[in-house]
Amino acid sequence: MSAAATVPHLGKYLFRWLAILTMLGLGAVSLAVYLVFDHTLSVRQQEMLDQKQASLTHVLADDLQEHRTKSLQHMLTDFLAGHGDYAVYIRDDAGNTLFDSRTASFPAHHSIERSFRVSFYSEQSEQLLSANATLVMDRRPDDALLRSLAWTLFASMVAGSLILSLFGRLLVKKSLHPIKALVTQIGEITAKDFEKRLDGSALPQELHPLVTQFNALLDRLADAYRQLESFNADVAHELNTPLATLISSSEVVLRKPRPVEEMREVLESNLEDLRRIASIVGDMLFLSRADRGAGAREKKYARLGPVASEVADFYEAVALEANLRIEVDGDASAPIDAPLIRRALSNLLSNATRYASAGSVVVIQLRNRQQADHQEAVITVRNEGAGIDATHLRHLFERFYRADSSRHNADHNHGLGLAIVQAIAKMHGGSVFAESDEDGTRIGIILPAS
Repeated sequence: MSAAATVPHLGKYLFRWLAILTMLGLGAVSLAVYLVFDHTLSVRQQEMLDQKQASLTHVLADDLQEHRTKSLQHMLTDFLAGHGDYAVYIRDDAGNTLFDSRTASFPAHHSIERSFRVSFYSEQSEQLLSANATLVMDRRPDDALLRSLAWTLFASMVAGSLILSLFGRLLVKKSLHPIKALVTQIGEITAKDFEKRLDGSALPQELHPLVTQFNALLDRLADAYRQLESFNADVAHELNTPLATLISSSEVVLRKPRPVEEMREVLESNLEDLRRIASIVGDMLFLSRADRGAGAREKKYARLGPVASEVADFYEAVALEANLRIEVDGDASAPIDAPLIRRALSNLLSNATRYASAGSVVVIQLRNRQQADHQEAVITVRNEGAGIDATHLRHLFERFYRADSSRHNADHNHGLGLAIVQAIAKMHGGSVFAESDEDGTRIGIILPAS
């Protein structure tokens, strides 16, 4: 089963639940109305029985005061006249029926009974007697009214649910129109039009975060696309020059027979260009592995001082040639992959010695510092010289980026050194930084040391 088949359609999902909730809401209201009405009827029935009981007791008492001018049969017949939904039957203490107004049509299972004691005058015994009286109320009219109310409420619930559901469906469709408009806007964005952004001004507030995040994603994609285009152009430029040199020199040599020494010189020159190409390709392969998430191969907790001193000794001849001195200041410890850190320090020193002022000191500064919840090791390579403009400073770690747009000294520097430094820092879970002012430039790495 595909993933799309398991995901509900948003419009149908909202409509279905709106219909269900409407039905439940109206059903709850109808049930509440029915129960309240039923309770009200029950209370009214009890009140009516109370009134009838009081009236019956009062009628019998009045007859006693009127010198017993009426018989029991006569009194009760007059009492029930016009009240066909009531009946009375009286039994004496021996269980004999003295009066019973119930008929065959009077319901036995749809009635309410109230039993109580009454006093009356018996003509047969010519004395005052007490007996058990039962007042019966026919509930069929109230039950019919209750059934009518139940059906009315049920019909209202169903009709109301259908009407509200239909209006709700229209409302859901109308509410989803902004999403369709948003989809249309997204569909109009192509790889050739990365500058276009979504317009959320006419969309509901709930969709504004989505538009903002999508526009931010487009910004990141546009930056990545521009970097990729620039990267491709830089790769083509970097490889084109040595390849053109190789081709032209080879063509010149092959035009006519050459002495062996001349052929050797050409081959040596070609070999230098081939090594430069191999270096560029090797650096690009390294960066590609880093981009795919490759980490440091083997990290061991070690002191950075000896590693920095080793790299400084290796660059001593270069420093002397440039009339520079290299110093290592301080020490720090961190879990590192020593060969990778050597490579990063080598790139940092190469960059520093290239731009340092003659007669100055290039300093490798090593420090451990405590942060709020962890410890860090900071490697800083500082050189004295002309400062780097802020517009260039934030691009230093980009591939093939050079602050010198003329590509001066491009045969020794192809613009991947600091990008590799950043990749090595990320492989250790760290970061890079670059600072520059009139006193010089400081570029370094921050590594987790905890």
